[in-house]
Amino acid sequence: MQPDPANDPSEHHARIFLLSHMRAFTSLAGHILGSHPQINGYYEMHISYEDAAALDRQLEVFLEGDALKPGSRYFFDKLLHNDYALEPDRLGLTDMKILVSLLEPEHTIKSIVNLFAQKEVDDLYASPVEAANYYMARIQALADFSRAASQPYFYFDAELFQRAPEQLLPRLTHWLELDSPLSERYQIFSQTGKARKGDSSARIRSGCIDRTPENYSHVAVPEKVLDQAREVYRECRRQIIEKAADSFVV
Repeated sequence: MQPDPANDPSEHHARIFLLSHMRAFTSLAGHILGSHPQINGYYEMHISYEDAAALDRQLEVFLEGDALKPGSRYFFDKLLHNDYALEPDRLGLTDMKILVSLLEPEHTIKSIVNLFAQKEVDDLYASPVEAANYYMARIQALADFSRAASQPYFYFDAELFQRAPEQLLPRLTHWLELDSPLSERYQIFSQTGKARKGDSSARIRSGCIDRTPENYSHVAVPEKVLDQAREVYRECRRQIIEKAADSFVV
């Protein structure tokens, strides 16, 4: 499908970027945002946004499985890996909303290990040490982004999507300047639950926020590794909140 010039998001759509890491409720965040009538996009597109050409690529990827909403304002993507960069000043956008979110380390690392241990082939992130290394490198990169950012951003603790969405969603609605509230209920899309598109569990297909905590007590992470990750998390989170234009935390 070829982009319709009349709907070229490079000209007509602002952008929302969520900068976070794996297993931080980002699939849930994407589905809630992407279900709003003003927002297109809900999954990770695996694109680096380092020049204006990336915006055209974003449209192409999205239109492979979905259609633009009539009268929509925004295009959404999330970046969860250091392989994909966001260079806001090089995109030529006049309207951009940036969200940054972290989840505490123990739950995150155990969730990563649990996910990748289920794969049919051995995966690097099935190792608690490698999962922790990914987590620490990613949140350090987000702290680096926050220190260099010339664009304002909104920070929130990721666990609020499950723990207190009735408080978080109004704050996000306000920050994104949406004309109607974000809802705890969301749509199921063409890419929902697919591999490399985010959460592939049954929970994401429920269409609403599941507040039941997941139990990863069967996953063992060396205490020394957790202690290191906790220290990196505390310092990076502090720096990110300090530089944020606004924030909402536990």
